[in-house]
Amino acid sequence: MPDDLHGMRLALEEAKRAYLCGEVPIGAVILDDAGSVISSGYNLRETEHDATAHAELIAIRRACKALGRWRLTGLTLYVTIEPCPMCAGAIVMSRISRVVYGSADSKAGACESLFNITGCSGLNHQPDVCAGVLAEECAALLRNFFQERRKK
Repeated sequence: MPDDLHGMRLALEEAKRAYLCGEVPIGAVILDDAGSVISSGYNLRETEHDATAHAELIAIRRACKALGRWRLTGLTLYVTIEPCPMCAGAIVMSRISRVVYGSADSKAGACESLFNITGCSGLNHQPDVCAGVLAEECAALLRNFFQERRKK
């Protein structure tokens, strides 16, 4: 199993790339069981004018392409904020084995905060979920981004 702190630090690096592009700073990485990076991504909704260009979806698409398959079993997704309903659905449908996220999202979280899509027993797959890894660091990056935006 990959080291969760290492995985989340990689996701934070992706989030910082988003920040520098003027995107909401959310980053994601997908690691295999040995801790090797399969794919990564960060928010690109503004850049690509695409409502679905969330960090998780970009990382999932890239992992599928890199591995030549849509089933991502045996992989862990690290993301700096709790996935939204769209991303949680993609996580379930791609069969990612484990999700590790940083800060909770009280406005759109779909792993525990508002919904529990990843834990819905009626769906054909439920990934393991680990919350709160480097949560304060992840939340601070978002807070700083929005504070800067409000000053403009």
